[in-house]
Amino acid sequence: MSSLKKFEVAVFNQEVRNCVKIAERHPKYDDTWENIHYVEILARDLSEAKRAAAKRFPPSDGFVIDLIEEMKEFY
Repeated sequence: MSSLKKFEVAVFNQEVRNCVKIAERHPKYDDTWENIHYVEILARDLSEAKRAAAKRFPPSDGFVIDLIEEMKEFY
């Protein structure tokens, strides 16, 4: 069994950005989602991390995954 790796995901919501641009509020998400949020996801590899990110932040809800990269451990 492969060990889990830590990935950093940069995500924002395009629908929220569009609303903020015209001075409206998104009906579901806070205005802070116009900015990139950084979240950590544990996965075996990059493909699994992408699937997990898409499930947690569905593109159908306006989320855009800007970047996913493996976090290196520093000792």
